Amino acid sequence: MERFHTAYDWIVTNLMEFGVNVGVALLILVIGWWLSNRVNAWLNRSLARTHADATIRPVLANVLMWAVRVVALAAALERFGVRTASIIAALGAAGLAIGLALQGTLQNIAAGFMILLLRPFRVGDYIEGVGNAIAGTVVEINLFHTRLTRVDGAGMFVPNSQLWSNAVSNYTVNGTRRIETSVAVPTAEVDRTIQNLQGLVSHDDHILHDPAPQVLVSELTETGARITVTAWANTDHFAEAKAALLARVHPVLETEPA
Repeated sequence: MERFHTAYDWIVTNLMEFGVNVGVALLILVIGWWLSNRVNAWLNRSLARTHADATIRPVLANVLMWAVRVVALAAALERFGVRTASIIAALGAAGLAIGLALQGTLQNIAAGFMILLLRPFRVGDYIEGVGNAIAGTVVEINLFHTRLTRVDGAGMFVPNSQLWSNAVSNYTVNGTRRIETSVAVPTAEVDRTIQNLQGLVSHDDHILHDPAPQVLVSELTETGARITVTAWANTDHFAEAKAALLARVHPVLETEPA
């Protein structure tokens, strides 16, 4: 009986100690996660007040948030006797497997840091990817993805690796965007149509004069020719300029020759 009581006391003592450690570890994790979110929000507000670069603000906030969470996780594990050196050794042993399993995620993180370092685009820039499948105004560059707002107002989340490994057009760098439209006209109307379209774009307040707009025959067809109008507008007024140009092209085509 004495051995039974000794074993019983040992089990109860260790269970109580284990329960206390579990409770404290959970409390540390909860407080750590709450604190990390508060730190993230505080840093975002602080950087916004100092007018820091909007491109790098969310990344700095996320890095600090995850640093706090890692510290909380290490503190929670120490309640069970796991030391920092043991954690580092375990992470090193599992690093290869984690790297292979999260290869795409790690590529996104690396690409995000390269985008922030080399700045091919910033928050507020209008960009287009290959094939125009990716197009919109940059709202946020995060560790894993870049958030865009499309012309129709919808949000688009693009993995950073996709933007870094493919060609991206940045229309905000030069401040201008190209407008291009084409019309098919009979052979007899080619000269008249070119003159009318040239007059249209030269007197359009939305169209820039440098670079100068162009009205050229781009293709010959069986019934006539295709005339292409190429013009440039300020990026901020691109949508209005394009809509105004398209609205004025059709009446020009219907104008009778003088």
